[in-house]
Amino acid sequence: MAAIKLDGLTKVYPGGVRAVDDLTLTIPDGEFFALLGPSGCGKTTLLRTIAGLEEATSGSVRIGDRDVTHLPPGKRELAMVFQDYALFPHMTVVDNISYPLKIKGLAKDDRLGRAVKAGDELSLDGLMQRRPAELSGGQQQRVALARAIATHPQVFLFDEPLSNLDARLRLEARTFLKRLQRDLGVTTVFVTHDQAEALAMADRMAVMDAGRIRQVGTAREVFQRPASTFVANFIGSTPMNLLSGVVRGQAVNVSGQIVQLPGDARQHVTDGQDVVVGVRPEYLSLSQSAADGALRGVVAIVENLGTASLVTLESDGFTVAATVADGEEPAIGTDAWALPIPGRTLVYRREDGELVDAPVVAAVA
Repeated sequence: MAAIKLDGLTKVYPGGVRAVDDLTLTIPDGEFFALLGPSGCGKTTLLRTIAGLEEATSGSVRIGDRDVTHLPPGKRELAMVFQDYALFPHMTVVDNISYPLKIKGLAKDDRLGRAVKAGDELSLDGLMQRRPAELSGGQQQRVALARAIATHPQVFLFDEPLSNLDARLRLEARTFLKRLQRDLGVTTVFVTHDQAEALAMADRMAVMDAGRIRQVGTAREVFQRPASTFVANFIGSTPMNLLSGVVRGQAVNVSGQIVQLPGDARQHVTDGQDVVVGVRPEYLSLSQSAADGALRGVVAIVENLGTASLVTLESDGFTVAATVADGEEPAIGTDAWALPIPGRTLVYRREDGELVDAPVVAAVA
């Protein structure tokens, strides 16, 4: 197995579009690493450049101790699973799995042996003579994974491999895929636009925007302490509350209401500074009685999330949302107070959207 090291990697398309912009990143050996970001942020281009399907404009790609920047895909010792699985419709399952080994020149008995072993590991033993059209979406995905495993790669590259599955299968598949990667110990890069997938599966992740990495960290780090308002807006099944305000002493004035500054932010701001207060709905305690440091509003919307509800309060100049347990929703039109849980409030600079008590997180890991 092998680590992946990117140094100053840039990909510019004709017309000057910088899909990957001077990106430096290290993915340790055996890590499950997710590339997360909105459509068009460059994550798939980055994956394809690592794979050799796109030629880097500048910079380098290293896999293990080899510089593979100018090597063709077949020489990079990696396997890629595409969004549409890229199975050959006229071939059986066993032939689809063994085809890359045929291209590598392995003897027929060797490649069939590897294909059968990989198929057995993924519970495909009864399907080996079927063709892709005779398989479900989940079975096709397992065939694509078996084909990747059979090549014994140093690196797995996954380009949104779960997006074609329905919701139930997607949940099952991500658990299966995480267990498989852990058992094999293969360095894995997983591209997704679904932050729930990234949070659930990745050892670490990078949030990308416009060809650059905005934050690298574990799922917990990125969720609890997003490094910028961009990351804060993107991560989380319910959007983070981002409230504009002005620093006044040891607090922030948000449209006439007061939010206490977290202790680790106080030395990084000045009186009168324009800031943005960030707090996730999950980190707000909702009450129908007044409390010091709580934001008051009128209950405007209650959204059922299943085991919880998202309650939106409207006040003069802002709205704020908080989650409450199922059955504890206040009535629409009543007053309520949202109190931040101690230690869960973040403060961002208004001018650049960066967290005030930390430097900009570099893309080097």
